[in-house]
This record gives sequence, structure tokens and C-alpha cells, in this order.
Amino acid sequence: MNRTPHILLVEAPYYTHIAEHLRKGAERAMAAAGATHEVISVPGAFEIPAAIGMVARSTDRFDGFVALGCVIRGETTHYDHICAESARGLQDLAVREGLAIGYGILTVENEAQAVARASAEHRDKGGEAVRACLALLDLKRRLAGEENDCTDRAAARRFSARRA
Repeated sequence: MNRTPHILLVEAPYYTHIAEHLRKGAERAMAAAGATHEVISVPGAFEIPAAIGMVARSTDRFDGFVALGCVIRGETTHYDHICAESARGLQDLAVREGLAIGYGILTVENEAQAVARASAEHRDKGGEAVRACLALLDLKRRLAGEENDCTDRAAARRFSARRA
């Protein structure tokens, strides 16, 4: 099967300016890869795993998912719980359901760190999450015996080098 990957971006726009940077980076990465997408919004990072699970169980029109959001540490332990549970929820879904999920939820100490990680000029974590999702889709397709490569090989190498 040789078709364009269709991705669902699930964003938590609690910090709207940061969410906008993440979404724009994600959309640029999808355009560069030739992928199509839709966007849904949820109140916060904690709700992202539930939304992806609901969508994945109700339709098969998405090949992969990208989680976008930001959690900034405050004065209470709320940050720790939200960060841990949103990551755990997404990982559980990916492993249990075999979903290709790119993780673009920033977990930072302050707004300056969030902006640096979200903006395309710096870390471009939205684009990085899309490239991770596409790399997982490529793996799924290769394991299924399909030839369609939905990743930009050079981008995948850059992503892998940054993660090392």
C-alpha cells in the first residue's frame, strides 16, 4: 500500500502561545513529509491519552497520533502527577494498542524553557514529535511488508542523532 499518512494532532492549548509554536512546528514537519492531518483540542495534557484512546477505538481513519502540550512546574506536586500520568497513558496506549504516537508534551520548569523547546528556531519539539510518529509508522509498515516509507531519511537521522 502506498498512501499518504494521515495524522491526528491532539493538542492541549493551556498555554496558547506555546501550543501555537508546537502546532506550527508539527504542521511544517507534516508538510515536509507529505502527511495530512487533523487537529483536536483538549483542556490539558492529562486529557490527551484519553482523547487518543477514544479516537483510536472509534475510527480507523488516522495512521498515527501526535500529542502536543506543555506542563510548567508550579508550587505543588500537581506538575509531577500530570507529567507522569500523561506520559504513562500515552506509552500504555502505544504498547497495548500498537499505536504510532509522537510525544510532544513539554515538561519544563518555566515559560522560557517552554518557548525555547517549542519554537522552530530552537528545539522544534512539535516537529520532532511528528518525525517520531512518522518513524514509528514507517516501522509498522515495514513490519507489515509494505514498501511505503513515510519518513524523510535525513530528518530521521537528525532526530536519532539529537536523541543520542
